[in-house]
Amino acid sequence: MTVTRIINSTPDERWMQRALELARRGIALTAPNPNVGCVIVSDDGKVLGEGWHEYERKDHAEIIALAFAGASAKGATAYVTLEPCNHTGRTGPCTEALIAAGIKRVVIAALDPNPLAEVSKVAGKGVERLQAAGIEVAVGICEAEAQSLNEPFAKWIKTRRPFVNMKVAMTLDGRIGPSPGHHIARQPYWITGEASRAAVQELRWQADAVLTGVDTVIADDPHLTDRSNNPRRRPLLRVVLDSALRTPLDSKLIQTANDDVVIFTVEVASGVAATPAIEKSNAALLAHRTAQIDELKSRGIQVIALKPAAGQVPLTGMLDWLGNEGILTLLTETGTRLNTALLVENLVDRLQLFCSPQILGSDAVPAFKGLNPALKLENIEMERYGDDVGISSLIKDPWKHHE
Repeated sequence: MTVTRIINSTPDERWMQRALELARRGIALTAPNPNVGCVIVSDDGKVLGEGWHEYERKDHAEIIALAFAGASAKGATAYVTLEPCNHTGRTGPCTEALIAAGIKRVVIAALDPNPLAEVSKVAGKGVERLQAAGIEVAVGICEAEAQSLNEPFAKWIKTRRPFVNMKVAMTLDGRIGPSPGHHIARQPYWITGEASRAAVQELRWQADAVLTGVDTVIADDPHLTDRSNNPRRRPLLRVVLDSALRTPLDSKLIQTANDDVVIFTVEVASGVAATPAIEKSNAALLAHRTAQIDELKSRGIQVIALKPAAGQVPLTGMLDWLGNEGILTLLTETGTRLNTALLVENLVDRLQLFCSPQILGSDAVPAFKGLNPALKLENIEMERYGDDVGISSLIKDPWKHHE
């Protein structure tokens, strides 16, 4: 993770930077809750208590920091990366705990983005409760960084769909694979270098699920596992879109499945052909799919059949299902067709490009095809990964937009 260091900043900014560092310790350990950090500081600049949230520990960052501070919290300042909650969920309201501890000032980076259930107790109401108790409140210190840290939570809490983070490794001429005949079947073809591939593992670590299409499974035979060696609360969910159930049973993904693979396909009614991908009679098609589903389920793989959209798995239906399962971040590692479809349907929230200094030519596989209108990237962040260049662009800011 890249940590921004502020030079010659105010004390509030410096302490909030520390709270953000603590919040980052909860990455991959908090979903479906947000990443939150808290620091409690005395008037003379002494740290009295620190904490960050992890889902399994239940207690929020403020509660953990207050426990360390004890009675010395009275008259101190609390720095919190997200507005303290003012409602009872798995734990009691953090606002009441701060009030009871005698905190005199609370500095908040970002307000709670939740606009939905129990609005009277969530968005902005934590601040109101603290102020009503006579506590001084400051909001917006290091807000951009705090919001960036919780982009997936903001998207999910507003829409109940995951934040879609599209990763594409491509050449300078926008190609993701060699021309036909130059790729060994079921073998990976590395576009980018080791540094970029290590960065992708970090993206997988930060994600709750990773998505690919059956064509990629057949062509590259990927594992799609999180090999970052960083701690995570639950396994990375590996998701495949496969309208005709063509996923090879001897693929690495199927062979390594351990209750962490979901295959989305389409419903098939008797007498109705679902897709032209398999040219069989309807009866034979149904028999084939039934046998495939039974075999996949026997291996502990979930098979989710959705009503087809133009013969394909509906992307919105897939996102709705994942959101209902508490998936906050979906990393996509897909091919031309799915890359394009996700962008055309306006379903991508952030685009992560890893550009390799090579040119494959017009016969090679394109990253995208037929984007109309063209997509212009804004809010660009760039980073070097060895000889490669990483480009990250926030396409839809979940803190500002509500679908």
